[in-house]
Amino acid sequence: MKLAQRLEQIEPFYVMECAKAAAEIARSPACDPAQGGRRMIYLNIGEPDFSAPPAVQAAARACIEAGRTQYTPATGLPALREAIARWYGAHFGLTDIAPERIVITAGASAALQLACLALFERGDRVLMPDPCYPCNRHFVAAADAEAVLLPAGPEQRFQPSAAQIEAAWDARTRGVLLASPSNPTGTSIEPDEMRAIVEAVRARGGVTIVDEIYLGLSYEEHFGHSALALGEDVISVNSFSKYFGMTGWRLGWLVLPPALVQPIEKLAQNLFICPSSVAQHAALACFAPEQLAEYERRRAEFRARRDFIVPALQQLGFTVPVVPDGAFYVWFDVSAFSDSSWDFCFEMMAKAHIALTPGKDFGKLGSERWVRLSFASSLEDLQEAMARLGQALHTTRA
Repeated sequence: MKLAQRLEQIEPFYVMECAKAAAEIARSPACDPAQGGRRMIYLNIGEPDFSAPPAVQAAARACIEAGRTQYTPATGLPALREAIARWYGAHFGLTDIAPERIVITAGASAALQLACLALFERGDRVLMPDPCYPCNRHFVAAADAEAVLLPAGPEQRFQPSAAQIEAAWDARTRGVLLASPSNPTGTSIEPDEMRAIVEAVRARGGVTIVDEIYLGLSYEEHFGHSALALGEDVISVNSFSKYFGMTGWRLGWLVLPPALVQPIEKLAQNLFICPSSVAQHAALACFAPEQLAEYERRRAEFRARRDFIVPALQQLGFTVPVVPDGAFYVWFDVSAFSDSSWDFCFEMMAKAHIALTPGKDFGKLGSERWVRLSFASSLEDLQEAMARLGQALHTTRA
């Protein structure tokens, strides 16, 4: 069977390949506590250990019991668009985000797919940082455009600069796709640099898309600002998965320039009909004051985990050149112990029963040096993982 040529531009999702290997080891007797084994500790997947709060789950049950499971508008429930707009005002001081600019989507993945299909076509180039989340560049490839990676090392917080974007821009460049805070690094773009990037792209007639799905999980006030403050032409992608703990519910949203709402709606009608009606009704409960207070409590817990894991890794001899200011990832250098992050991760999986993510997925800039650790697990699991890691490293060195 002949496959579409665009598939050649889309690499395997190695994060999931590692997850499959970890699951296979986890099924072995070596990981069975009943047989004297040690369970696998998963620090590889970017999924909060906090699920949707009880009130959100109750809202989903009530929706089903009341039969409110019909199609919604392709752009989402009006009440949910209004609730998100109010949240931007209360949480970020952005009181001018009109509900009409918000389109509810089937997760941030659908949001990025819609944006890329609406804006990019064959021959277009889209500038992105290296390292970056692999699926983001694959959404660009799926629209038959070309993702151009700009090397961004620790000296620039693993984020691109306006100067890089200006230097890389050519006649085929259509725009930039950024992430702040970033997966895999947990770092945000400096506010002044973000402004300079938006202005540089705007001056060239391009489009700025910012993946802000981890923005709610910012730990420093300096970085906790949405790029939407920089103008109506900025496109923001967000999600209920991370801050709101609704990963499997597959619900996200776009904030768009007014002129882009109708074209995106047309695409959404044809590609998705609408996001899950049950997930949308449940998400309305996220914005009750007591739920928002719970999300802030969880954010404080993630920050406490970060404040444990970074010095713990450093004490073991790893280099963490930039402390993450958001999300729940640490991007650390394992070159003192191995010349292959892929081999290092599989060795720790086998020896210490710790699942980590090698840098192979996230770009080409020193990917053999870098490993991503997700601290979206309990503090107890993180403590146990560091103890095991230290023991495994000591055994390896000996």
